Amino acid sequence: MNTIRNSLISVVLTLAACGGGNADTKVNTAGGTTPAGPTTVSGVAVNESAKEKFKSALDAFVAHDKAGDWNDGTCGEVAKMFDDAASAQGKFPEATFNAGLAFQRCKKDAEAKDHFGKALAADPKFHYAKVQLALYQFKADGNIDAAIGQLQQAVLDAQYQNVPALVNLALLQMQRDGTTGSSDCKDDMECAKKNLQRALAIDDAYMPALNQLALYYFGQAKKRVGAIHGKGGRSIATNASMGKRADVQQLELAALVASQAMQKNPGYAPIYNTAGLVQNELGKVNLAVQFFSKAAALDPTFFEAQMNYGEVNLSFRGFQPAEGAFRKALAMRQNDYDAHLGLALALRGLITDSNYDAQVAAVQAELDACKKIEPARPDAYYNEGILTQEYKAKAGGGKDQTKAALKQAIAILTDFTAKAGAVAGGGAEYAPAVKKAKDRIQDANDIITFLDTPDALPEPNQPKPQGDDKKTDTATPPQPQTTTTAPPTQPVPLNK
Repeated sequence: MNTIRNSLISVVLTLAACGGGNADTKVNTAGGTTPAGPTTVSGVAVNESAKEKFKSALDAFVAHDKAGDWNDGTCGEVAKMFDDAASAQGKFPEATFNAGLAFQRCKKDAEAKDHFGKALAADPKFHYAKVQLALYQFKADGNIDAAIGQLQQAVLDAQYQNVPALVNLALLQMQRDGTTGSSDCKDDMECAKKNLQRALAIDDAYMPALNQLALYYFGQAKKRVGAIHGKGGRSIATNASMGKRADVQQLELAALVASQAMQKNPGYAPIYNTAGLVQNELGKVNLAVQFFSKAAALDPTFFEAQMNYGEVNLSFRGFQPAEGAFRKALAMRQNDYDAHLGLALALRGLITDSNYDAQVAAVQAELDACKKIEPARPDAYYNEGILTQEYKAKAGGGKDQTKAALKQAIAILTDFTAKAGAVAGGGAEYAPAVKKAKDRIQDANDIITFLDTPDALPEPNQPKPQGDDKKTDTATPPQPQTTTTAPPTQPVPLNK
């Protein structure tokens, strides 16, 4: 099946921020002390009015998080409460930052980004805002080197105490996977592991760090059997590695980290998705399905879990649950290529005599959607060739209709081979499918030659193919999707 990818999705902008408590009295740089009571991160005392407004806003924020009832109205109300606290104080980066988080809960990114910028302007070393702005910039321009540089600076500004910054930095280092190192690590992957260890040394129950550590071991396991990375971070199986499974020792480490994380927080959806990836790679497909299902149940908006649940069900002909999962995924991302492609394959597997015409048309509609979203990507063309050759050519209507459908299949599969060859890097991941496509083209030409032979036997009555015919014949090998999703960023508290 060609829909499953091991991809690092664009870095999620909602990673948890953490604030630390300080002693009631602190020595300042001038040799004096700051007043007892709450202060901003830079040590400025918070006045009583600002403190009360901040507390009310923080209580409202936490209540909406707990209830899961954020909407445009509540996001605006809570943001205004934090803005009022900031106005009462003058410069109050924590309040301004938290107002941005409230907007972020409703995906009002312009307002959120504006508030993060104001928080950083109020305090140029307010590292929580620096992290969020770096991630926004990375989402906009894809400049991973610049993003890593900004996150490294945020980590330094925080004196290595900003746990989410360390995890985000590790995540991007894993995505870059280059040779750049530092004084205590030789390359990106080693640096990423160290940053995750630093994060867990501060907070050993921080779930995004545990999840990313499990993904680290999962990625190392895949690399050791020759996986290479294609467009968008997709994991591609080379011809040499297709018959191999990932390094078992590394997979077992990933499974152990995931298991320990589940015990710490059984309600954290991403760790179940990661556990499903690991178990699927270990060949324990039934267990993988259970984990993906659990992740999707804990968080119905978890796109990657829905995709993986659908894709693994496809691998053992579970077409109905796969269809449901892909439809849920499309409800979240209506222009996702892989979700449309997965739905096409699920619908193809559900073709019967009673729904034949309508179902074939539905499959074609999903493939057309794929071609519209990414015209240069080969996968949809390969599957359209199969649909045309195996279904449309056998739909009845006589020799002429059969020949026309076969010629159409030949043209589509020829187009697929051209597009596969144009993929960056020579299209190595499509090599097995290209070979199959050429075999299919030859078969179709042979049938046309036979039908054109004057003394050929009468054309036999060809039964319409059912859903179990070549249902998993697809362009690229299956690789489940990883996720960088973390829990929404938590508001920054006051220093005490």
